[in-house]
Amino acid sequence: MIAVGVSFPQIAIDNLGLSCSEAPFIASSFEGNPQHFYSFKIISVGSIMRIDVMVADESHSKYADEICEEVFISARERGTGIARRSPEYVIEKMRAGKAVIAISEDGRFAGFSYIETWGHKEFVANSGLIVSHAFRGLGVAMRIKRRIFQLSRELFPEAKIFSITTGAAVMKMNYEIGFRPVPFALLTDDPEFWRGCQGCRNYGILESNNFKMCLCTGLLYDPTEHIEVEHPATISEEEL
Repeated sequence: MIAVGVSFPQIAIDNLGLSCSEAPFIASSFEGNPQHFYSFKIISVGSIMRIDVMVADESHSKYADEICEEVFISARERGTGIARRSPEYVIEKMRAGKAVIAISEDGRFAGFSYIETWGHKEFVANSGLIVSHAFRGLGVAMRIKRRIFQLSRELFPEAKIFSITTGAAVMKMNYEIGFRPVPFALLTDDPEFWRGCQGCRNYGILESNNFKMCLCTGLLYDPTEHIEVEHPATISEEEL
């Protein structure tokens, strides 16, 4: 845990073993409220900004237009498709407690992701992960990813969580959490999900392969593969 105080910026840098010249930006976990994760951005020597990652609610609806615009711009930059959602859809996810948002301490939107369920809630997708351009390179994406994954497990503990992506960074984040690459055949067959790919320039490839193969990699977290086994030493004689 990093202490917060007058000399906090230097403490943060010292704890990471870096100097100001070596680390114009730092991102770090903060041990506190388990519902929140924090990133920190060095503005200048002696000045630091906190980014709070939390479960979104209706109070965050004012960011919906900005979120949708950021998703559109990022998809256009990458030349790939992200299912475009309306501000009303984003607000609906916030109200339902099925979204995670990152907000800087000066009130700016920093990042977002939301949960969708498919196949009668057998599958869950962590969708629309986006980080505002001004806050990229600070570890915000990973903090959002971890929180939206945790929220998915809380709300749908038996569901399989999946993702499809062409991005190496997203693959790495998913792998670190416990996802594994799988063929599309092991993902949801819900046609509504695959219709969301229509905005991607590679949709023709997906369609020509009967939605079983594309340039994206399918990634899956199956909770049945992550069952905790109690250590024998902790089992009492009565339980044997």
